[in-house]
Amino acid sequence: MTQGSEKFWYNLVTGEVEQGFESPAIDRAGPFATREEAAKAPELLRERSRAWAEEEARDDR
Repeated sequence: MTQGSEKFWYNLVTGEVEQGFESPAIDRAGPFATREEAAKAPELLRERSRAWAEEEARDDR
């Protein structure tokens, strides 16, 4: 078993948490160490996106 197949992923299409490489890479976010972390992926992705946008805005000034 490869290391990534032991991790958890959030399926961006179905909204389900998966263990291992169940769906195509383009449909997954992760990897995450636990099922609980993967379930919080949408929130985490929003936070990171907001932080990156704020950083870019500061850089543009």
